[in-house]
Amino acid sequence: GAGARPDPRRSAGRARRRLSAGVVVTPLAVRSPLGLRAALLQGGWDESLAGTTAAGVAAGAFRITGLDEKSLEALVHFGGRLGLDVVTGPDWAIVSGSRSRLGALARPWSVPEPLGELALQLGLAMPAEPATTWRTARGVLSVDAPILVGILNVTPDSFSDGGRTIDAAAALRHAERLLSDGAGILDVGGESTRPGRTHLVPAEEELRRVLPVVHALARDFPGAAISVDTMKSDVARATLEAGASIINDVTGLRHDPALGRVVAEAGAGLVLMHSRGEPLAIASAEGADYAGDVIGGVTRELRSAMERAMAAGIPLECLVIDPGLGFSKTAEQNMFVADQLEAFLALGRPILVGPSRKRFLGVATGRPVAERDVATAAACALAYERGARLFRVHDVGAARDALAVARAFGGHPPAP
Repeated sequence: GAGARPDPRRSAGRARRRLSAGVVVTPLAVRSPLGLRAALLQGGWDESLAGTTAAGVAAGAFRITGLDEKSLEALVHFGGRLGLDVVTGPDWAIVSGSRSRLGALARPWSVPEPLGELALQLGLAMPAEPATTWRTARGVLSVDAPILVGILNVTPDSFSDGGRTIDAAAALRHAERLLSDGAGILDVGGESTRPGRTHLVPAEEELRRVLPVVHALARDFPGAAISVDTMKSDVARATLEAGASIINDVTGLRHDPALGRVVAEAGAGLVLMHSRGEPLAIASAEGADYAGDVIGGVTRELRSAMERAMAAGIPLECLVIDPGLGFSKTAEQNMFVADQLEAFLALGRPILVGPSRKRFLGVATGRPVAERDVATAAACALAYERGARLFRVHDVGAARDALAVARAFGGHPPAP
């Protein structure tokens, strides 16, 4: 009768019959741009334009602090006109939306006057084009595909494998296994950074451990890239002369001011790892107070490390950054940093991660140190998805397979 309410089931049925004539709605995953790219290609778009557009539609978000009332008001209005989502507080905002629309906000010449500084800082914080190469003393390494960095400890007290490869002959045998499993770099370490250590290894003792190994590796595996894990300039100088091409400094040039000059003179590659405090304390959580902003703190301190390196004469293309999983962070902070790796792409250099057998993986899995290689491989695959391209691990074979799957999920062919 008059005024009778329509039956929603009949309405839905009629709607389905109308749509069945040809309208099809397909959800697209937003974490990866591959689905959107494929949809554009199906629509007849050019491959290059489809890839660029898909990347531009990918979502991004930024936390902005230190805003005054005038800037906040301008941001809400102008950001809304751009189609961005803006959430604000008394002196802060979170801005999110597609990267192309965020890029429109990051143009100081076209935003309202109160947003000029914000636009400049947003442009600096937005991810740069991914670096595809890393220059070392023995040539340029491509980081288009994952690079596995095999750990070769020659220390008696490493938390994971102390004493197993202490002499040169054993180190050579282990190096051969790492290379056959897919390692692209051999990282030789003569001083453990394990939690709880009570003294630093003198440079003379560290050299006694690592120098014969570097000599032997350069002789027996001339095509292998050799990295030395050291914070000491004397060790770096001698090992670079012996055939190493990369220095991996867990203090990010904070400990030995001369180390940067040694690396620069050799034209070597340098890994700048994030850590805080004195060398004996870096593997603890002593420096884990980031005032609620661990990503911002790590980003700023890595940028400072890069500035120290360039001030010492090291070209930007010789630098790789490492957010320092397991160093100066709690287990929860380590997991959060690993999940948020994409934030560090704004620094413009390749990202190396070293999750191998770390305590935060033990917290997540309940596994002891010796049983964390599966968790390590999973962490590497997830880190690759978030932007990491170099992976420092003990078990190269497991990580290689996990990364091969992660790369295939991203639509890439197997690495050569």
